[in-house]
Amino acid sequence: MGDFLMLAFSLLVAGVIAVPLATRFGLGTVLGYLLAGMALSPLLGILEVNVEQMQQFAEFGVVMMLFIIGLELEPRRLWDMRRRLIGFGGGQVVITTVLLAGIAYFSGNAWQTAVAIGMILALSSTAIVLQTLEEKKLMRTQGGEASFSVLLVQDVAVIPMLALLPLLAIPELTGAGAHGGEGVHGHGGLNLLAGLPAWLAGLATVGAVGLVVFIGVFLTRPVFRMIADLRLREMFTAAALMFVIGIALLMTLVGLSPALGAFIAGVVLANSEFRHELEADINPFKSLLLGLFFITVGAGIDFALVSERFGEVLFWTALVIGAKMLVLFGIGKAFHLMGQDRWLFSLGLAQAGEFGFVLIAFATGNAVLSRELADLLLLVVAFSMLVTPLLFIFYEKVIVPRYSAGEEREADAIEENNSIILAGRGRIGGIIDRMLDAAGYKTTVIDYDSRHIANMEKFGNKAYFGDATRPDLLASAGIAQAKLLIVALDEKDQIDRLVSHVLENYPDVHVLARAIDRDHVFKLWALGCRDIIRETYDGAVRMGRSAFEAMGHDRQAAQAMADAWEEMDRSSMIEVADVYKVDVPAWENDELIARVRKLREEWDPKLSDQMDQIMKR
Repeated sequence: MGDFLMLAFSLLVAGVIAVPLATRFGLGTVLGYLLAGMALSPLLGILEVNVEQMQQFAEFGVVMMLFIIGLELEPRRLWDMRRRLIGFGGGQVVITTVLLAGIAYFSGNAWQTAVAIGMILALSSTAIVLQTLEEKKLMRTQGGEASFSVLLVQDVAVIPMLALLPLLAIPELTGAGAHGGEGVHGHGGLNLLAGLPAWLAGLATVGAVGLVVFIGVFLTRPVFRMIADLRLREMFTAAALMFVIGIALLMTLVGLSPALGAFIAGVVLANSEFRHELEADINPFKSLLLGLFFITVGAGIDFALVSERFGEVLFWTALVIGAKMLVLFGIGKAFHLMGQDRWLFSLGLAQAGEFGFVLIAFATGNAVLSRELADLLLLVVAFSMLVTPLLFIFYEKVIVPRYSAGEEREADAIEENNSIILAGRGRIGGIIDRMLDAAGYKTTVIDYDSRHIANMEKFGNKAYFGDATRPDLLASAGIAQAKLLIVALDEKDQIDRLVSHVLENYPDVHVLARAIDRDHVFKLWALGCRDIIRETYDGAVRMGRSAFEAMGHDRQAAQAMADAWEEMDRSSMIEVADVYKVDVPAWENDELIARVRKLREEWDPKLSDQMDQIMKR
């Protein structure tokens, strides 16, 4: 018991210290966990901890992650992704396997071993890539969706790879390799289909997938509804874990990837009324297990072997990353991924993945890899995973600024001089543009998303490509003669830069600016802007009005109550803005905090009285 508590305490201490530090310095949580594992490696050796077994347990975090991702994908959306799955995913697996197998063969390995190496290294890290994409909010980008397509196909591709590896056995290695264990991804332990004819095993596999769909459609809702009616929150969490673990077990028993089964179950439940509750209950377990998994990857690095073969490990790691980036970049170009999305796709998937540990053990046990070569491959896989967070940092610090600076494409020559300039035609700017157009006002629209502009042109809408914060582009758009500038950009820094420049150099132009949040309102007010719209404010006020109606008030009373609250809020914003300091966060500005507390003491009773009077009418 003492050893277990020591291990648990050490893991938690390492994570709590390393992850916040790594995040503070912009390295990301994944690299923080990996570094924590490397630091813990000596202690785990002293405690005689079996890192491989711990990793197999921790890999269940990947299963939970794919279940949650499945919850966010409706079946129709998955069907819409079929071309991406076949093109991006299938192309990457096949081409990368062939390329790396060729390199391995011409390096002096037998063709069977070379094919195995190609398959092992063609796979990428589902855990690291998806976790980082979610953490950096890149999952919904073109590059993020393409990466997800590849990772999903790779998960499926492990199944035929495991079937093929025993056929590549080399007689000279028979008996030389020790059969290795396998993680939750896979395919080790009890397999109910072992020894069955291929056709019968295939039918059983299809039946298992069908059973997962049946469970998701017909069994989960009644069970969760019953538990919800009983208001047993802890039982809801237990039931959610029971379904995920049960589905993972079912997939393992028929030789399939439990992560794939969990993903299918998530997709089936994507339209369930319990979707958000399931996600909230599973998320803490997923996050902790994924963190533990990354720690085990760092702790599993054999530093003695690294020091002995450092040059060789470094060379093959660089070669693998370079070769995979080349393939991914070519596939991205072939399927019209543009600019920074293509770089995200290429850099993000360039590593080998956790499936590599499974396949290396399986290949060694089936006399396809020698023990010496397997040890080298394990280090290459681990090192490539360790490098991945650095590749994401390179993307964030080097690639993104390059395209944000306008080097991807020359800005368009602006041929109009309208009285209204609209900077940014996204989800907010698009509505504004359509409203103005309906009223007969013509706008000069400037946007920096070339794909978005191309899609707009298909519907007959005109926009100019360029960075609206550039003074020369603004001048060519006719800012000196314009009456109104509408700033609907997405990034705070860009909004601030554009508002500051125009107010300072063109004081006669009316500036209408989008604010991201309340603190941003204060910042824009300090810059001199007096027409500021919080992007979520009106929607929140309307929801508050609907809440009043839901509580039994009629539409007129609910609207009057919402108007009263809005008037108080806007007045207080102006009062607070006077003490806002540009370089000090609001929560650290003592004068601002004091002003807010004083205003609430004065105005909250007045507002309550006003609300009471409205409700009594």
